[in-house]
Amino acid sequence: MIFDLDLIEKVYQRTPGRVKAARKLADRPFTLTEKILYAHLWRPTKTPYQRGSSYVEFGPDRVAMQDATAQMALLQFMSAGIPKVAVPSTVHCDHLIQAEVGAAQDLSQAFSDNKEVYDFLSSVSNKFGLGFWKPGAGIIHQVVLENYAFPGGMMIGTDSHTPNAGGLGMIAIGVGGADAVDVMAGMPWELKFPKIIGVHLKGHMNGWTSAKDVILKVAGILTVKGGTGAIVEYFGEGTKSISATGKGTICNMGAEVGATTSLFPYDFRMAAYLAATGRKEIADMADKIAEYLTPDLEVLESPEKFYDQVIEINLSELEPHINGPFTPDKAWKLSEFADAVRTNDYPEELRVALIGSCTNSSYEDIQRATSVARQALDKGLKVKSEFTITPGSEQVRATIERDGLLKTLTDVGGLVLANACGPCIGQWKRHDVKKGDKNSIITSFNRNFTGRNDGNPDTHAFVASPEIVTAFALAGKLTFNPLTDAIENENGAVKLEPPSGDELPKSGFTVEDAGYVAPAKVGSNVDVSVDPASDRLQILTAFSAWDGNDIIDVPVLLKAKGKCTTDHISPAGKWLKYRGHLDNIANNMFIGAVNAFTGEAGKGKNVFTNETKDFSAVARDYKAKNMGWVAVGDENYGEGSSREHAAMEPRWLAGRAIIVKSFARIHETNLKKQGMLPLTFANGADYDKVQEFDKVSLTGLNSIAPGVSLRMILKHADGTVDEVMLNHTLNENQIQWFKAGSALNLIGAQSSKRAKVPRAVAKPKTTKAGAKKSAAGKARPKKTAKPVAKKSTKKRVKKASPKRKPRTRRAKAAKKSVAKKAKRGLKKRR
Repeated sequence: MIFDLDLIEKVYQRTPGRVKAARKLADRPFTLTEKILYAHLWRPTKTPYQRGSSYVEFGPDRVAMQDATAQMALLQFMSAGIPKVAVPSTVHCDHLIQAEVGAAQDLSQAFSDNKEVYDFLSSVSNKFGLGFWKPGAGIIHQVVLENYAFPGGMMIGTDSHTPNAGGLGMIAIGVGGADAVDVMAGMPWELKFPKIIGVHLKGHMNGWTSAKDVILKVAGILTVKGGTGAIVEYFGEGTKSISATGKGTICNMGAEVGATTSLFPYDFRMAAYLAATGRKEIADMADKIAEYLTPDLEVLESPEKFYDQVIEINLSELEPHINGPFTPDKAWKLSEFADAVRTNDYPEELRVALIGSCTNSSYEDIQRATSVARQALDKGLKVKSEFTITPGSEQVRATIERDGLLKTLTDVGGLVLANACGPCIGQWKRHDVKKGDKNSIITSFNRNFTGRNDGNPDTHAFVASPEIVTAFALAGKLTFNPLTDAIENENGAVKLEPPSGDELPKSGFTVEDAGYVAPAKVGSNVDVSVDPASDRLQILTAFSAWDGNDIIDVPVLLKAKGKCTTDHISPAGKWLKYRGHLDNIANNMFIGAVNAFTGEAGKGKNVFTNETKDFSAVARDYKAKNMGWVAVGDENYGEGSSREHAAMEPRWLAGRAIIVKSFARIHETNLKKQGMLPLTFANGADYDKVQEFDKVSLTGLNSIAPGVSLRMILKHADGTVDEVMLNHTLNENQIQWFKAGSALNLIGAQSSKRAKVPRAVAKPKTTKAGAKKSAAGKARPKKTAKPVAKKSTKKRVKKASPKRKPRTRRAKAAKKSVAKKAKRGLKKRR
C-alpha cells in the first residue's frame, strides 16, 4: 500500500509555485535545502529568511515517534485535549526490546515485560488516529524509509536519527516530544533557519569502501558539534553512485555531527528504491518536478557562493574508516587503525562484533556483509568473536531469509536479534563481561558514547561499516586489516576479497505481516487507560508558571565536567521502561554526569546537609524545601538523543536554568519547551568561576527579551561575589513558553478556547475496549482511509513489482522517468 498518497500529491502540486515565488523573492538560485524549506512554510513570507538567525514557522507533512519517546509525547498530546492528530503520524515499537538470547525469545519477553506500555501506545494510536507499528515490525527509521519517506517532503520525528529519511531526499528532523505535540495538534513548528553545509562528492566508491565511510570521514572533519545549526546537503556526481539506503546511512549518522538534518538530491536510485518498495507512483510524480528536488544548476557550478561551508570528498580515493572509541568523531583510516590500537592501548582482542541497526540494516548492507561471511565459510573460517545481526525491519528480515543471507550469517557463527534497536541503544543484556572489564566491541551502529551499548564505561566501542565489522569478527582482533592481512586457519593463510552486493533484491522484497495496525476511523469510543498505581506510566500534571520574580540565591546542583550528552543526563538501558513515568525516570537524572568538583559521576553534595548523594536525591530534597537550583555544563551540552526526558527531569525536580558554554540544538529546544532557561556564558572562561557552594541569582527576568543578556550573580562561600553575563536564544514565542511554565501549557490554554473535548482520565485497569487493541494480540484487519491499497489481495506481498494502472494524465507525460534509468544504473557493485 501507499500511505497518504493524497498528501504527497498536494506537496508536489504546490512545490513548484512556492519555490518559484521564494526564489524570486531572494533573487538568487536555491540549494535543495532552501527549496524544500520554502515549500513547507507555514505562511508566505514577504522577505527572505536569514540563515542562522531567522526563526521560521514550518508545516511538516508528518510525524514519526518511537515507543520510548512516544510515551511522553502522547501523554502530553492527551493533556492538550485535542481529539485527533492533525497530520499523518505513526508510532513504532523498537526501543523496548532487550537483546539477550535471540530474536524469537527476546521479542516474546518484550511483549511480556512491556504489555502495559504497548497496550497504552496502541490504544492511544487507535483513539487519536495514529498508525501503529507493532513490536518486531522494525526500527523506526528503516520502516519510515520503506513506507513514508518521499523526495521533497518534510517530517519531524522524536528520535535524533530521524534524518535517515534524507536518503530519499526528504528533510527529516529529530525533535523532542513537545515539538511533535505542536505538529500533531495542527500548530506550526518553529526552527531557526539553518545554515547549509555542502558536501561535494566526486568519483565513485569501490572495493571495501562503503557509504558508511563517507559519514565516518565527515564526522572526523566536522566533529560532534561542527554541524550544529546547519543542514548538510550532499551534491555532485558522486551522489549518483550511492544507493538510496546508502544515502540513508550517511544522513542517519549526520546526527553525530550535530546537524539539524542531512539530505541528498533526487536521482534514479531513489526512484528505483521507491519502485522496489511499492511506491512507483511517487517516483512518477517526483520525476515530473525533478528540477525542484535538486539544487539549481548555478549552485552546482559555484557551490562556494551558495553554501556556508563546502567539503569535498573524492569517493574514488576514500579509504574505509573506523571511528572511536567513546565518541563518533574520532576518525581513523583503516590503514592507520592498527597502530592507533597499539599506541593508545585499546584492548586488541575483539569481544563482540555487531551489524545492523537503523544505520546499516538495508538489504544491500546485509548482502555485502554476507558476501564476506560466505567467503569465510568457503575457506573454512568461522567468527572468532561473538557476532550479532539486527535486521532493520520485518520486510528486510523476511527478504534476507528468503534469499539465504541469514543462513550464511548464522552458519558462520552469527546470532540473529529482533528487528529492533537492541544493543545500539543499550538494550543489551550482555553476559561475557562485567562492569569495569576493559574490552573492545565494533559495531555498524551510529553512536558510541561511554557505556552506551552495554552500560560498562570500560567498553571501547568502535563504529565501522557492516562489511568491515564482519571481517573483524572473523579475525577476532582490532589490529586486522582485511585489505592487506590474511587470517590463519589450519589450512594456512586466508585472504578475504572485497565485498559485493545488490542494492535491491533481484526477486523483490517480501513480507507476510509487516506489523502495521491502522487506527479506528472514529476514535471517540476508544478508551485509553492508565493505572494510577503503575510504575511505567503516569498522567502528566502541568508545570507551574513563572512566578514573575528573579531567581535568587539558589544552589548549584551540578557543575558537569567535559562531555555531558543526553546519555549522561538521562541514560537509556534499564531506564527505558520508565520513559512514560516522569517521577520514576527522574531518578536517573545526571547519573552519568561527571562532577567537576570531585571527578565522580552521578553524585553531588547537598548544600543544606553536606551529604553526598545521587544528584536526583539531592534535587528531590531541594524540591521538598521549595528551593530551585541550576546546573552548569561545558561545550555541546545535551548532544546525542532527542529524548526530552533529559529536559523534563530537571524541570520536574525543581531545576530553573541550565548554564553552559554551548548547547546541542535539540536539547536546547527541549529545555525551552519545558519552561527551563537554557543560558550560555557570554565568556566561556566564566565557567571556571562557578564554585561548589555558590548561591546563584539570575536577574533581569522581568525584562527578558530576544537578544538581551541576563546577569548571573555568584555569591561564593568565602563572601566574595562574581557577576557573569549570560546569553540566550529565546525568541518572543519561546519567552511565552517560559512565562507560561511550558509550551504545552500554552497549547492547553489555546485548545481550551476551542470546543471542549474529554481529556484522558486515569483508570484502575485496562477496559475491554482498550484491551482489544493490545499490541500483544492479533492485528485487526487493515481498515484505513488514507493508504491506497494494492490490487493484490494475497497475504504474501512482493513489493518489487507494483501492478498499478497508471492514471491517464500521468500516462500522457512526455518526459522520461528518472526511474527508467534505474535498470542501467543498478549493477552489482564490487
